[in-house]
Amino acid sequence: MYKFERLSGDIKVAVSSDHTFGTDAVILSYFANVKPRDKALDMGTGCGIIPLLWLRNEKINNVSCLDIQENAYEQLCCTIKENGIEDRLTPYLCDLREIEKHFPCESFSVVTMNPPYKPVGTGIESLGESARIARHEVCCNIEDAVKAASYLLKYGGRFCMCHRPERLVDTIEIMRKYRLEPKRLRFVQDKNNEQPFLFLIQGQKGAKPFLRVEPQLIIKNENGKFTKEMLDIYGSYADGYDK
Repeated sequence: MYKFERLSGDIKVAVSSDHTFGTDAVILSYFANVKPRDKALDMGTGCGIIPLLWLRNEKINNVSCLDIQENAYEQLCCTIKENGIEDRLTPYLCDLREIEKHFPCESFSVVTMNPPYKPVGTGIESLGESARIARHEVCCNIEDAVKAASYLLKYGGRFCMCHRPERLVDTIEIMRKYRLEPKRLRFVQDKNNEQPFLFLIQGQKGAKPFLRVEPQLIIKNENGKFTKEMLDIYGSYADGYDK
């Protein structure tokens, strides 16, 4: 039913046709820069790739994640059991739009989300229900995610998400509405001479205005191979990539 992919010597992830992962999630996991002292939560976690990448650092333990889809939750539970990390990663089956029913206010220092990118009724909607929920704003939109993150974060806590560049203005406006001041912004390009296809943004709860725009993240060299930074981001998951 599931295929396991190795992320490091100690961590592997179960993937399926319904719940797998892409480069966006890997980059967001890296951008969030979770530290051992953090209490972190990933929302809309799918197969759990973002928190599992954090757990490649054996000093990181206090991690939770949630998803609204029961098949994603069951798949992640299988991953957790396979890795023997029940004491490091706690999954929740819940709707982030009702977050207050599941978590106390100000419970986390870091919250992340790789949200659905497409508004309902735009683009080609996938036939599969799991893919439709993951790609279209069926169960949550940017405001739902930001509102939940603001509720969950302690004062000074960080919310990190990624989205398409055309939604940047909406994202900044909504983050400020919920007291998550944008502090870091980074654009992602496939190659050096191409337009960005993704942005990464970090908001800090209760912070003063000051936005740092970081250097663009370039995924591929001109020869189509990953850049050194991307190889560093993938870490041991990319072992053998150049062979």
